[in-house]
Amino acid sequence: MIKSRQPIHQLAWATDIHFDHAEPGAKATFLQALQDSEAEALCLTGDLSEAPQLAAHLQEIARAFERPVYFVLGNHDYYHSSLSAVRAEMTQLSQTHPWLRWLPACDITALNARTALLGHDGWGDGRYGNLAQSWIKMTDFRLIDDFVQAGETGREALLNQLGDQGAAHLARCLPEALAHFEHTLVPMHVPPLRESCLYGSEVADDHWAPYFTCKAMGDVLLEQARQHPHSQITVLAGHTHNICDIRPLPNLRVRVGAASYGQPVLADILSL
Repeated sequence: MIKSRQPIHQLAWATDIHFDHAEPGAKATFLQALQDSEAEALCLTGDLSEAPQLAAHLQEIARAFERPVYFVLGNHDYYHSSLSAVRAEMTQLSQTHPWLRWLPACDITALNARTALLGHDGWGDGRYGNLAQSWIKMTDFRLIDDFVQAGETGREALLNQLGDQGAAHLARCLPEALAHFEHTLVPMHVPPLRESCLYGSEVADDHWAPYFTCKAMGDVLLEQARQHPHSQITVLAGHTHNICDIRPLPNLRVRVGAASYGQPVLADILSL
């Protein structure tokens, strides 16, 4: 378990900031909002940049904020590279940087006496909707080495594998957190339940759902919430660029933040 340097009671949250699309003025406005906030830490839920610029953009945010930055990655963060290369770089950055922490490399973080933090990138794992009939062609298939190598014939297996990796991380860490803390925050990039994946006010259809929900992680969350009814779980996600806030169980809340390309904003300041 990684202890915070000091208790954190205000956590800023932003998602899908796509710093690679943002003009200098939009970046400056976002960083100033961070500096001006009373948040003691920042949580980022993926699609922060693209692989060649990812580390530099994270360090730019950390320099401006000078407080802990906890993050997971989205599919865009792997563009122009591979899963293993980006993950190795983010693990190394988390081990050496004073503020930056990639959550899959951190297990459980105690934010304060009642609140824990753990998370994983997750992925649209192809298990909701109709993957075989979907007409969606994700840019991932062209710009992430692993999908290029997998091709069409290996795509479903790779999507399942990526979802299962996120689920395994939750299955390993979440029971311990729920046993010791009243409240656990679980950042991830892809919404974990189909009803939390919205386009406007509509739930994702069978074409979009395979790539925009992670059923494997959702199943773990539902199971663990039922097994620990007196512990609260709050999921923070992105990917869809559409706001959603649902409570599938009394002790499980799923929040998805809005986003617009080129306009990074804070989704919320959470009081813990």
